[in-house]
Amino acid sequence: MFHLIWVIIIGFVIGIIAKFILPGDNPGGFIATVLIGIAGSFLGTYLGRFIGHYGPDQSAGFLMSLLGALILLGLYHLFTRKRA
Repeated sequence: MFHLIWVIIIGFVIGIIAKFILPGDNPGGFIATVLIGIAGSFLGTYLGRFIGHYGPDQSAGFLMSLLGALILLGLYHLFTRKRA
């Protein structure tokens, strides 16, 4: 139970920081911020394992989680930008 609460808290913090770094029309709300942070952490873990930075039983650290969240927000902006 404590692990799930910890994942939500870290996901929220990562999501907030990613939203501050990458301004624009981001999906809003507490749930969206937490999901972006958690998904960014998963993406950061897989990217870190792919480049050999993490082993099979390791998860992403703070910076890789933030990088993953920024990639997700960048993709969101790419697909939802208004066409001129």
